[in-house]
Amino acid sequence: MTDRPQSGEIFGVPYNFERPSMKRLLSSYWQPGESMLVEKPFGIGYTLNMANWRSWVVLGVAGALLWQQQSGEDEDGDGGIDRTDGSDDDGPVEVMVE
Repeated sequence: MTDRPQSGEIFGVPYNFERPSMKRLLSSYWQPGESMLVEKPFGIGYTLNMANWRSWVVLGVAGALLWQQQSGEDEDGDGGIDRTDGSDDDGPVEVMVE
């Protein structure tokens, strides 16, 4: 059986399947001077660099959108569906096609 490489790049996407240490995990998520996206310490692809201010903006926007979605579902009670006819029937719907 051939030895497969534990880390490398396929089609420009990095991968790393070496067992991560705590030091490598922390150092991969906090890299001052690097761009917003850095290689993942384990797995395939990229992750956010928490030393870059743009990553915090992305997390803030994602959190705000999640909060808005959850608060919208709580107010309506029907997942954001606007019912103008006043019916709350969730029963079957008959569709006739000719």
